[in-house]
Amino acid sequence: MWNGQTIAVIFPTYRERASIRSVIESFEALGIVDDLIVVNNNAEPGTSEEVAATSAREVFEPRQGYGAAIRRGIAESDADWVCIVEPDGTFAAADLWKLLSYSTEFDFVYGSRTLRDLIWDGANMGRFLRWGNWAVAKLMETVFNTSSLSDVGCTMRLVRGSAARAMQRHFTVFDGAFGPEMMLLSIIGGWRVIQIPVNYRARAGRPGTTESFRQALAIGLQMIALVGSYRLRRRRVAAALAATGATRAQSRDAAGPGGEPVHMFPWFRPLPRSRRTR
Repeated sequence: MWNGQTIAVIFPTYRERASIRSVIESFEALGIVDDLIVVNNNAEPGTSEEVAATSAREVFEPRQGYGAAIRRGIAESDADWVCIVEPDGTFAAADLWKLLSYSTEFDFVYGSRTLRDLIWDGANMGRFLRWGNWAVAKLMETVFNTSSLSDVGCTMRLVRGSAARAMQRHFTVFDGAFGPEMMLLSIIGGWRVIQIPVNYRARAGRPGTTESFRQALAIGLQMIALVGSYRLRRRRVAAALAATGATRAQSRDAAGPGGEPVHMFPWFRPLPRSRRTR
């Protein structure tokens, strides 16, 4: 536990047999994680044997997809806080402390891999991926007038468990664009959101999806389309979230001070109804 609150870590896995055991052990060593959940998403042979040698519990999600695996992990957890991280060796367990330091004031603490000083040698974060993620993040930040964002594809994040579970029925993405969909729903739902830099290292084992330029471009275009779609449907999505209690205003355990966060683009915000031209 951490400050009297339980923590779960979700590891969606597909091609991480070579690294998953060491990654789980690095989170075990922190001494604060209550539940380690491995979501086997049709993972390569030998993965279950590696997991069995740790204290993690393994669940199986037959529907293929990055988003499908994370959604299953969220459904399996009842912890106060949920950390999501890929078990491919690209993220550092110690960065969980960094994310937790912001949890007293924020409900969603997203990691960012685009700070040059924290990108390790060999990491799959070339110019195209780095600036592509930054550009889509800035698009989201501007269109939704939210707090500063610099990455949309970073898996590592710490989210309030009750908020993530309340969002479950509103998730629509099962593949690689799930990460930004969670970001969009948390913003529209009025949750307190922040993004901070985390370490990003070289991947262990087989190459990941975004190491293919064509696949990375396809996912990037899908993310841009997702941002546009949610902007057009923002009011309907907000109403749907409110109807199911999936907003910060309706949550009894939301953290942080009251009021609205400071926005980067105040000129983009609509005037209060009483000040609009009639």
